[in-house]
Amino acid sequence: MDYKKVAQEIYDKVGRKENIVSAAHCATRLRLVLVDNAKCDAKAVEDIEGVKGVFSASGQLQIILGTGVVNKVYDEFIAISGLNAATKEEVKAAAAARQNPFKRAIKTLGDIFVPIIPAIVASGFLMGIMEALNFMVNNNFLNIDTSGSIYVFANLFSNTAYTFLPILIAYSAAKAFGGNPYLGAVIGMMMIHPNLQNAWTVATEGVKQTQSVWFGLYSVDLVGYQGHVIPVIIAVWVMCFLEKRLHKIVPAMFDLFVTPLVSVFVTGYLTFSIIGPIFVTIENGIIGGIQTLLTLPFGIGSFIMGGLYSTTVVAGIHHMYTVIDMGQLSMYGVTYWLPLASAANMAQGAATLAVALKSKNGKTKAVALPSAFSCFMGITEPAIFGVNLRFFKPFVCGAVGGAVGAMYASLVHLGASGTGVTGIFGLLLCLQHPLEYIIMAAISIGVAFALTWMFGYKDPAPEAPKAAEPQPALTVKPGTVYAPVAGEAVASEDIPDETFATGVLGRGAGIRPQGETIVAPFDGEISSVTDTHHAVGITSPDGMELLIHVGVDTVDMKGDGFACFVEQGQQVHAGDKLLTFDRQKIAAAGHPDIVAVLLTNADDFGEMTVHTGACQALQPLLEVPAAK
Repeated sequence: MDYKKVAQEIYDKVGRKENIVSAAHCATRLRLVLVDNAKCDAKAVEDIEGVKGVFSASGQLQIILGTGVVNKVYDEFIAISGLNAATKEEVKAAAAARQNPFKRAIKTLGDIFVPIIPAIVASGFLMGIMEALNFMVNNNFLNIDTSGSIYVFANLFSNTAYTFLPILIAYSAAKAFGGNPYLGAVIGMMMIHPNLQNAWTVATEGVKQTQSVWFGLYSVDLVGYQGHVIPVIIAVWVMCFLEKRLHKIVPAMFDLFVTPLVSVFVTGYLTFSIIGPIFVTIENGIIGGIQTLLTLPFGIGSFIMGGLYSTTVVAGIHHMYTVIDMGQLSMYGVTYWLPLASAANMAQGAATLAVALKSKNGKTKAVALPSAFSCFMGITEPAIFGVNLRFFKPFVCGAVGGAVGAMYASLVHLGASGTGVTGIFGLLLCLQHPLEYIIMAAISIGVAFALTWMFGYKDPAPEAPKAAEPQPALTVKPGTVYAPVAGEAVASEDIPDETFATGVLGRGAGIRPQGETIVAPFDGEISSVTDTHHAVGITSPDGMELLIHVGVDTVDMKGDGFACFVEQGQQVHAGDKLLTFDRQKIAAAGHPDIVAVLLTNADDFGEMTVHTGACQALQPLLEVPAAK
């Protein structure tokens, strides 16, 4: 693959430097923030060789190039564009600054919850395992010592992240809001202080104590905020707001103790007297409303949300769903939202798998198959953006599969003991009802796969070739070597191979090819053909002995990807087909595909003229005077 050519084409199609705010890359994607997305020809970018998919998300144009390729294309892109290299965080910040307030709020939720997901997942998995073990022990399916240290400690560990969840959220929120994360953690600790009544005991014991606030204006319940999310986030936002402004106005000599003291005390009083009571009510209303929707008769509400879930992933608002999961876990002990998400995600994976198995297009298969399996593991973006949305009908079929699977989950009241993981591994969060989870997955996958196979995908019809315009007959000039393939011509010294570059085999040019067919560069006789069909020799009537060699070290490919249409001693005319080669196979073998065009007896002629730059097949490439 010519990384420079790929980078140049991307640069041209996205609107060049005046339309680019910043550029970075991750392990597989080139990430660009553009001034105006309308000036980017995304379809043309997707058709560039080496590009496996293009999508916009979180304010970024993300171009999927693959591991090992993206960094090389990125380096060439930076060199071509003249931009300064940026980190992923800087690109994300640039993209966020261009988003509307709603999207910025959703992104902030993601920034808060994504870092703490591993802790939540660990506790959720362990809770699911312990609940399954307790069920089997209590029903005599299993006989194990529940007083042993492993069992006792595992029970202790399983709910730790949820018990102290406000501290985790507060710490992460303070980092996201730009405040001191340790002060944020203090706010979280205050909200579950042991002197407060545990929130999980209120349902059975009632509120035991109240406190008058604002000089007797009204009273609040002295109850902790275990299991709550929104009040913690709002409280920490207030603390960060105060802290940052106090840093600006408090003299440096007093800042160390005045700012933390005032920030924490004022935020704490506001939290217990205003923020907490108001936002607990709002959060409970949201969670109750969601649960009412999900428990509508015949699973109608879950059917609707299961069908819409993937669309919300496309819109980038799915990060807010962690709030729903946490709220449901607090109120009901399980989350009914996570099985719905699992159904939607696995259905999109099944739609992508159907595309991979049905398509005869090698590039489509190469993108779709691994994307489908990653989707089954809960990583949906490659499947949704790289395949299903691109063809659209598979996305719709996946949405229908997700809707049907979610409806079944609602009908059997399937809940998960934690959050953070969907897909196949989501089963570990539903070990109390494993059979129901497996059936839900089978329904989602089966419906989406069948619909996509029958109605959702067929290979696009190849574009009809444009009628070739009549070309005047080529008049071959003595001493002229015409380009055997279109591309970018460079001097032989620039060929990335020491043997070619030093002139050991002759002097001439290299062509970074655009096509995959080598034609005769003049009238003459085929003097040699390699057994591996990657090179031919041709001699002209005026004595020029030319070597055309496709790629560097391609002899190692033993002919794989090459085909020859001439034999030694055959007479050919300029433009006759000599060889074909597969650029993708050459790239996959790790070789440059540059075509060396070398006059092996250059010393028999005078000074050679080499035409470099963009060239079409059968344009003059080398010109030499008559033999000495």
